[in-house]
Amino acid sequence: MPSPVSADRSAAQPPGRGSVEALIKQTRRLKGDMVAVRRDTRDDGSDPEDRWQRALYDLALHQLDDLDAHLAQLRDGPETAEAEPAEVPVPRPAPAGATPGSLLSRVGSAEWNFLTDEASWSGELYEILGRDPAAPALTLDELPSLVLDEDRPKLTSMVTDCLVDARPIDGEFRVVRPDGSVRTVHMMGEPVLGPDGGTTSMWAVLRDVSELRRHRRTVRESHDSLRHHRRRAQTERRLAVELQEAVLPPWRGSLRLPHQGPRTLDLAAHHLPATTGALIGGDWYDALELSDGATLLSVGDLTGHGVAVASSMATLLGAVRGMAMAGTQPGELLSMLNQLLDAIVQPALGSAVCCRYRPEDRSLVWAQAGHPAPLLYRDGTGRSLKAPDGVLLGATTGATYGQAEVTLEPGDLLLLHTDGLVAGHGSTSAVDRLLGLAPRFAAARTAQDCVRTVMEEFGATEREDDACVLVARVTG
Repeated sequence: MPSPVSADRSAAQPPGRGSVEALIKQTRRLKGDMVAVRRDTRDDGSDPEDRWQRALYDLALHQLDDLDAHLAQLRDGPETAEAEPAEVPVPRPAPAGATPGSLLSRVGSAEWNFLTDEASWSGELYEILGRDPAAPALTLDELPSLVLDEDRPKLTSMVTDCLVDARPIDGEFRVVRPDGSVRTVHMMGEPVLGPDGGTTSMWAVLRDVSELRRHRRTVRESHDSLRHHRRRAQTERRLAVELQEAVLPPWRGSLRLPHQGPRTLDLAAHHLPATTGALIGGDWYDALELSDGATLLSVGDLTGHGVAVASSMATLLGAVRGMAMAGTQPGELLSMLNQLLDAIVQPALGSAVCCRYRPEDRSLVWAQAGHPAPLLYRDGTGRSLKAPDGVLLGATTGATYGQAEVTLEPGDLLLLHTDGLVAGHGSTSAVDRLLGLAPRFAAARTAQDCVRTVMEEFGATEREDDACVLVARVTG
């Protein structure tokens, strides 16, 4: 069996989970042995030496309980901060002269004789209470003068139960030392009965558990803080998800012109949440019928995560829709978005691509702000559209954005996405993988089938950020 010194040295090292488990098992065996020895001591109160021996056993068992709780926290983390000690705890007898900074408690003793009205304290108790060793020991009537006002009823109740009902004392209270410092004291004791059954004296052992309680309180507060942050993060995620779901289009399938006009675009989209984080990002996709018969297609991404970013995304998306309905062309629209990002309270960076499709001549006018260019698939092959000039939104004041135009044909497929879709891949290889889906797109019957194909290829990829994909298939 290791000595207390060797146990201290082992505990001073940062042990792994297996080492801590071994310490727990070893010390619990010691606790079992100590319980067995404690049972063998005489308990009739006739021998003062037996009383002190039992008190020391009980004190050691308390120390083992405390150490067990700390080892459990070390093994299992902060989730055990409020757990009760295990049924058979761990082991390390506490030396009476442990330093104030140690989790091992300093221990003192006292005895109050009611027949002679005398009190005797050990030197350690004087040290714990900060009293002058030359001063007389305080009587039980005087002892409450050292105790905090709110803890005095607790001490009075323990002492009364011991003297009147012959109950053992086992409880804690806080004392104020002459230097103003507050210490937490754990007191254990028993009454000594005379031949007539009356209480003749009371003895007790007292230990300074201030550091132990401070460490437990720190662990508990850290645990509470962790739970608070987790709840806050969960609430933030829920709000961001609800906001995102409220502003992203709920439609599925084909987009029709007003008054149930001819179908011009088969549309489908999908949003992929991040796989390695808990917060929602600022990605969006959108498709909107405009009053002149054109269709707005857009995807974008704001940097950051959480409710603030989701709120900014909703603001931008609302601005995109409003300006597009007013007839603003894609290049000018992005310039105005850039001004909006520059003016909001929480400046941010973002990327976007905006397309305006006119079904009468199948022309697509588009602009981009630091965003991956749309991919065009035709006759079983794919290519990336040549991007006009455009910097990230929010990167510089007064930025202007160029426009490009391309004529689409029936059966063409346009794919817009945010860069989170291909995160973890090189930009060239990611685009090549997307373009390599052209034969499967050609065989697909609907835009939704094409989105499913993209999800099969990229959906299982770990992503640190959200991603969106929007597919538009020209139907006429």
